[in-house]
Amino acid sequence: MSTKTGKALRIKNQAIYVDAYEDYYNKRLKVDDFRGNIKQIIETIEEWSKQPFVEKVIIKSRPEHLSTLMERGFLLEASVPGYFLGGDGYFLCKYRKVDRYNSDRWCEEDSILDTVWQKKNQKDVMLDSNLTLRVAKISDAQALSQFYKDVFPIYPVPIEDPNFIMEQMESNTFFMLLEEKGEIIAAASAEMNKTYRNAEITDCATSPSKRKGGYMNTLIRELEAELVKKQIYCSYSIARALSFGMNAVLHNLDYTYKGRLKNNCYIFDKIEDMNVWSKDLSLMNAQKPAPNAEK
Repeated sequence: MSTKTGKALRIKNQAIYVDAYEDYYNKRLKVDDFRGNIKQIIETIEEWSKQPFVEKVIIKSRPEHLSTLMERGFLLEASVPGYFLGGDGYFLCKYRKVDRYNSDRWCEEDSILDTVWQKKNQKDVMLDSNLTLRVAKISDAQALSQFYKDVFPIYPVPIEDPNFIMEQMESNTFFMLLEEKGEIIAAASAEMNKTYRNAEITDCATSPSKRKGGYMNTLIRELEAELVKKQIYCSYSIARALSFGMNAVLHNLDYTYKGRLKNNCYIFDKIEDMNVWSKDLSLMNAQKPAPNAEK
């Protein structure tokens, strides 16, 4: 499928399978899955990445291909435990332009992480009676798109388009929203990979006037509860490295920092480094006996 912002690429033959995406907006090639002859796979990816718009290549790899990809110049930037049906996933990158490789705010982002790790965990806020927390419906797409448009001047995907949100809802994503007197004041989504049983917590946003309310903790916990009902236990999120607030939320929710994707995407007002956080949701109910377990 091709749109103004990108095009899906897929090759499937007797030797290899590669599933990728040409991300025109963020000037990158994303390889989400591959199987088969690793030499031919790398040659295919290298050929695809010669397109003039590509400044960065990102590959999601299983452990057995990690060393081979690194031997071919790919850099390990992050990991997500349990990404591939319980097997760990690794995010490896290669850069086509030096400006895309260089990050001049890396040390500042390290300092933000240090502050996040020192922060004590906070309890979830009790929602006032005038607030409504619920899973979004298709009919909410227009209001959601306007909400995101108001919060984000720039975003990696066309979330300001209600048709895009509807397409996401109809495929593999559900949104959780918080309303005050019928107006959306916070929202987040879970983008599920049903093949490999993982989900990315994404599209996290709160109205500027409500950001001290602590609502994102509650939204993400509700998303997690829905994921567990669907037997999806690998949860991860990619947060702006310069955002103390979002990284603090993930740390507070017991997500573990797993690396940083350099100059990963355009968000808020520029291209930014993104921190990767992960969580094993199966541990949430690990202490509870199974319903039919013998006592």
